[in-house]
Amino acid sequence: MECRVGCAACCIAVSISSPIPGMPDGKPAGVRCAQLTADNACRLFGRPERPAVCVSLQASPDMCGSTNAEAFAYLEALENATRPRRL
Repeated sequence: MECRVGCAACCIAVSISSPIPGMPDGKPAGVRCAQLTADNACRLFGRPERPAVCVSLQASPDMCGSTNAEAFAYLEALENATRPRRL
């Protein structure tokens, strides 16, 4: 499955704990990645400095849904379900 052009839900909704160029401490959930262009394309796509977590994430019908809103809702729910609980 190919990513929906302009969606970028995975580049905004989820947290990334590894460094990203322009975001040395990673990216919090809900924050737009510094490497997204104005039209929501990844500046690092296909480049060696792209974080491994981004390279390994594959589009799927469950994750992407049929609209950008569905993709954001799914990824936000996943982020909430996997967030470490504070003691």
